[in-house]
Amino acid sequence: MSEQAHILVLDDDTIVLKSLKAFLEEEGHRVWTVQTLPDAIDLMRSDSFRVALVDVRLARGNGFDLLEHVSQHNIPVAVVMFTGYGSIQDAVRAIKMGAFDYVTKPISDDEVKLAVERALEHQRLLEENNELRRQLNMSFQLDNFVCQDPSMKRMLDMVRILAGTDSTVLITGESGTGKTLVGRALHMNSPRAGKPFVEVSCGALPDTLLESELFGHVKGAFSGAVTNKRGKFEAADGGTIFLDEISLASPSLQMKLLRVLEGFQFEPVGSNETRRVDVRIILATNQDLLELVKEGRFREDLYYRVNVMDIHMPPLRERREDILPLARHFIDKYRKRAMRSIEGISEEAMRVLGSYDWPGNVRQLENTVQKAVVFCQGAYISPGDLDIDASLHGELSSLEDGIRPLKEAMKKLERRLILDGLQAASGNRKEAAKLLGINRTTLYNKLHEHGIMEA
Repeated sequence: MSEQAHILVLDDDTIVLKSLKAFLEEEGHRVWTVQTLPDAIDLMRSDSFRVALVDVRLARGNGFDLLEHVSQHNIPVAVVMFTGYGSIQDAVRAIKMGAFDYVTKPISDDEVKLAVERALEHQRLLEENNELRRQLNMSFQLDNFVCQDPSMKRMLDMVRILAGTDSTVLITGESGTGKTLVGRALHMNSPRAGKPFVEVSCGALPDTLLESELFGHVKGAFSGAVTNKRGKFEAADGGTIFLDEISLASPSLQMKLLRVLEGFQFEPVGSNETRRVDVRIILATNQDLLELVKEGRFREDLYYRVNVMDIHMPPLRERREDILPLARHFIDKYRKRAMRSIEGISEEAMRVLGSYDWPGNVRQLENTVQKAVVFCQGAYISPGDLDIDASLHGELSSLEDGIRPLKEAMKKLERRLILDGLQAASGNRKEAAKLLGINRTTLYNKLHEHGIMEA
């Protein structure tokens, strides 16, 4: 038996109404029948229906009038139109006006059953999507971000301010720090929240394909362009486009992006027609763009266009206050999905998480906790459940005999890692910074801080 539902039937034929009511009630549904448009509208005000079976031609008005009423008042009902005077024009009109289906009389019981089942499935999927969208919106509410570190709280204050503007924002930080999450938060807390959020990774495609992906192309623009294609900028019209890994954009693409940032206009690949869009542009990079400008690998004029507002995402090792709250958050998230009765994490495992340097940042922490939840056999996650390099913990504990303050121990470990990086790079500071995953300015500050050499 299909899902039981409230169904409204509108038809001025008494025989049709009695027949449909009897059949649908046999299928387990609750059915209301009316013969006029005003009666149908009155019923919709007093009750909620999941499906409405509506005849196109009525003695007073027609089914299209009800369809228009449903559309104008955003009534969440799937409308199935049926008529004995079917035509392609009517069918097209019905679908354009929002009808779920269009069926020609005479209608068999099997056709009615199939139409209702399909309409109910459609409604179920819509409700699931709306719930997922609601949960997604909730997850990007700034009050739901897990952070205790003062620098992260300042970052969220900046997001709150910038979300209400259309300013171009550049989000910087190492891979895995949550730059995309912040980009989505900027969009979901902005006036554009109901419009598209389109994400593009500038490092995922070759240069020629990336230009087509961003700006679209016309038929015949290149081999394989058999039809016109709308680009991501047009898909994001009215909303936000998020350009990740902007540092990998080629010189020609950088020039096109500069023009978009200046006038929000571009030409599809192979076309001379100028397109204009209304989009907010958010960019992200794990590279030092100013350093790339000095090296001639990034346009200086584009740099100053994208660096209007800068949000920096600190690496997890610099916001250690957030490690355990994030770990608990991920435990709660994944134990529900994995249907595990894990109560929490042991003190020993907490010490391991807190002392680890997390080169992959929040993304690595989340993956580590997810695996631990799956493989944990007890009530609490133990150090053995954590898939991270334990050698660092041993190195940390052997820096000094006995227990040392965590900040002091971590400072000693950081100094040792910097020395190892310099040795591996044969003293080349630029290469050492790359190996250590930090920019050269940060390395110079660390060299001075640890007294390794004059910075």
